[in-house]
Amino acid sequence: MPLKKAQNGMENGDASSEKDERHFGNGSHQPGLDLNDHVGEQDVGDCDVNHATLVENGLGSALTNGGLNLHSPVKRKLEAEKDYVFDKRLRYSVRQNESNCRFRDIVVRKEEGFTHILLSSQTSDNNALTPEIMKEVRRALCNAATDDSKLLLLSAVGSVFCSGLDYSYLIGRLSSDRRKESTRIAEAIRDFVKAFIQFKKPIVVAINGPALGLGASILPLCDIVWASEKAWFQTPYATIRLTPAGCSSYTFPQILGVALANEMLFCGRKLTAQEACSRGLVSQVFWPTTFSQEVMLRVKEMASCSAVVLEESKCLVRSFLKSVLEDVNEKECLMLKQLWSSSKGLDSLFSYLQDKIYEV
Repeated sequence: MPLKKAQNGMENGDASSEKDERHFGNGSHQPGLDLNDHVGEQDVGDCDVNHATLVENGLGSALTNGGLNLHSPVKRKLEAEKDYVFDKRLRYSVRQNESNCRFRDIVVRKEEGFTHILLSSQTSDNNALTPEIMKEVRRALCNAATDDSKLLLLSAVGSVFCSGLDYSYLIGRLSSDRRKESTRIAEAIRDFVKAFIQFKKPIVVAINGPALGLGASILPLCDIVWASEKAWFQTPYATIRLTPAGCSSYTFPQILGVALANEMLFCGRKLTAQEACSRGLVSQVFWPTTFSQEVMLRVKEMASCSAVVLEESKCLVRSFLKSVLEDVNEKECLMLKQLWSSSKGLDSLFSYLQDKIYEV
């Protein structure tokens, strides 16, 4: 079990202005993370480290702030562990008010009145999505649906919000066992999208940077989307030899109009934050330097409302769309499964990705 130490300003879920500023932005301001190298396992409960015992056993020396400084042999041993990632900049912020939830590729914070999920992938570049990461997000959504929070805030660590599916992962998996892996990955996408469709509380998304592919397709499934001026949006499914996902084949024409939706889905047209706002994909656009403060101010204001009012209001707005979106999601994922199962579809994908991996 990796060692963790309490962070200043994070006791009992308290949030300082300094922490708010670290919720969004580039990698130099990433929030603290405490890595857990067991992906997909059950949530782990509280696990406090007895610093005195560690000092007595010669594993470390006490620091003036109550933390623990590991001796270099111990640190080297941890670094040598298989699949263990030692990064001083990244430690998990752990929930203090309930059973602790630890994940490898996302961060979950329980704030006053809302749950904050941050994409912070350690196993893929630019917060790209793999079945394992999508499973973690689903677990976090399931936990947030039953806790005492009134709404959900979704954001990301780093300069990219989400770069969509991890295509290097696709190549590796589909090359090994095409039929089995195509079914597994398609079902992971289906369940991931379905979790957003069925989530009853309001979902607020803060887009700090580029949102591509599936990372952009899920935005219409959320209730409020706030974007930084630096953000941009692209869904070049046809360009990378894929069919639409995330219900974008239905939601994009409804929101953007058929002409622009076709340009995005067929031609990979890129939308700036201002263009996305003018067409209804984004609610508001904020200046990058004040983005996190603007978002947190509005989220906290929403969290002061009645939980019943927020949930029932979303039900009135979304209820008639739920069955339609679920049906669209099933059809899109079935199409992806058929595409990846066929040698023709797979060869087309490989031929494109061999020369040009999808980059941000």
